[in-house]
Amino acid sequence: MKKVIYSVFLMAGLLTSSCSEDYLDTVPTSDVTEADVLSSTENAYAALNGIHRMMYSQHNSRQNQGGEGTNKIFMDALGEDWVQTAQGNGWFNGEHNWTSHRNATSTTTYNHAWYYFYYRIIANANMLINGLDNATGSEAEKEMVIGQALVYRAWAHFQLVQAFGERYDASKTNSQLGIPLALTNTTEGQPRATVEEVYAQVNQDLDLAITKLANAPARAEKSHFNVWVAKGVKARVALTMQNWASASSLAKEVIAGSGASLMTQQEYLGGFNSVGNREWLWGSKMIPDQTSYFYSFFAYMSSNYNSSYIRTNPRRINSLLYDKIAETDVRKKVWSPTGTGVTVPSGGVKPTYIQNKFRVADTGSSIGDVPHMRLAEMYLIAAEADARRGEDALALGSLNTLLIARGAPASTKAGKDLIDEILIQRRIELWGEGFRFLDLKRTNSPLDRTGANHPATFAWAITTNNFVVPAGAKEWQFLFPQREIDTNKAIVQNPL
Repeated sequence: MKKVIYSVFLMAGLLTSSCSEDYLDTVPTSDVTEADVLSSTENAYAALNGIHRMMYSQHNSRQNQGGEGTNKIFMDALGEDWVQTAQGNGWFNGEHNWTSHRNATSTTTYNHAWYYFYYRIIANANMLINGLDNATGSEAEKEMVIGQALVYRAWAHFQLVQAFGERYDASKTNSQLGIPLALTNTTEGQPRATVEEVYAQVNQDLDLAITKLANAPARAEKSHFNVWVAKGVKARVALTMQNWASASSLAKEVIAGSGASLMTQQEYLGGFNSVGNREWLWGSKMIPDQTSYFYSFFAYMSSNYNSSYIRTNPRRINSLLYDKIAETDVRKKVWSPTGTGVTVPSGGVKPTYIQNKFRVADTGSSIGDVPHMRLAEMYLIAAEADARRGEDALALGSLNTLLIARGAPASTKAGKDLIDEILIQRRIELWGEGFRFLDLKRTNSPLDRTGANHPATFAWAITTNNFVVPAGAKEWQFLFPQREIDTNKAIVQNPL
C-alpha cells in the first residue's frame, strides 16, 4: 500500500527572500509549484526560508504545536530538571508522566512533535538538495542553498533517530533498528534503517554541508545556517556517538572561528529572548507583527507572559539541581527558591524555585526568539569529550572558561568526578533548552525524580508514584505513529 510518509511540499507556504524582515513575507502555497521553486536560486532561497519558518510555525490545530520550541519543552518535560507547578490546563502533562510518547495515537509522536514535524523538514530539504541542477543562478548560490538544506536533513534525521531508536553505543555494531532514511521524496513505505546507517548518513550530509558552506557569504539571519552551525551540529552528533576526539575538535573549531563569545553576566539575566545575543549561534527570529499567540515556546516557558497557563503553572527547576549552583554564579539568579523577586502576570502564582530565565520583552505578547544553539554548549561538549578521553587538563580549560564567565568558582576535579561535574553544569546551563531527555538517553542514565520538589500526585512517570525510569528500558523509545504502522508494511513498531 502506498502512503505519503514524508510530507512532500511546503505546508507552511513558500516565502519571499529579499532581506531583513521582508524574508518572512508569505506567498500562498497554492500560487507556487515545485517547478517554480526549483527554477531559480532566488525561488529556492525563498523555499529555504520556508523551512526556517517551519521551526516556529504552528502545525495542525493543537495549541501546543509551535515547531521546534514545542519539541524543546517535550524533551525537558520528560526529564527531571523541569518541574511542574500544577497540572494546569493539561498541556505537556502526558509528556511529563511518560505516557504520550508511548502512545502510538498521540499527537506527540505524529502530528507535530516528532514524526510529522521532522520528516516534513526533511521532505522540503530533499526538494532543494535533489532538484537544483537546472536552476538559474550562480553556483555559489546553489551551494549555499543546498548546504543549508543538507544541515536540515542531517539534523532532522538525528533528532528522529534519538527519539525512535535505541541509543547509539560506540562499543557495539548498532545494528538495532532506527528510523526510515528519507533521501528522496516518495510515497512508498520505507523500512527502518539501522541506527548505524542513520548516523552514517547524518555525518555524510554534515560533511558535505560543511564543504558547501565553507566559503558561503555571511548569512542574513541567525535562523540560517553557516559553516559554524553545521560544525556545531556535527559536534553534537559526535558526542552522542561517543566519538570524543571529533566532538572535542569540532566544538573547539566553533569556539575559535564562529565569532561568537560568551555573554556577560548582565546579559545572562536578559530573558533569553533575542538572537542578537552575542552567544547565540543559531536561533529562530520571531517577527513582532506575526504573533504566535498560545503556541509559541514563550507561551509555556516564560515567567511573565499573561496567559492562564503561565499564571497557574509556571516552570520551576529541580530543587536538588538548584542547590548545586554556587552562590556567586549568575545562574543562581534565574530561579528563585522562595518565589520572590520574579515578575509574573497579574494574579499569577509565585511557587518556590520558579524560573526567570525565559521572559518575553512585551508581556502582552508571546513573542520571543528561540535559542537552538549557544556557544556555551560548545564549551560543554569540548569539556565532556576531553574528560571522557582522559584529558582532564583540557577539559578543565573549557569548563572553567564557562564557569568563570558565569561567576562560579573554577573546578579542580579530575576523572569521574570531573565528568560528573561537567554533566551537572550542562544541566544548569542548558535548562529549558530541550536537552535533558536526550542527554539522559545518550549517557544511558535513569530518570530519577526522587528527593526533589516534584509533586507526587502528577509528576510520576509510567506508573503512579513511580519517579524512576531505569536506563535502557523500552520506554526510552518513542512509539511509531499507528497511522504509519497501519499503512507502511515495511516498518515495524518498537516494543510495546
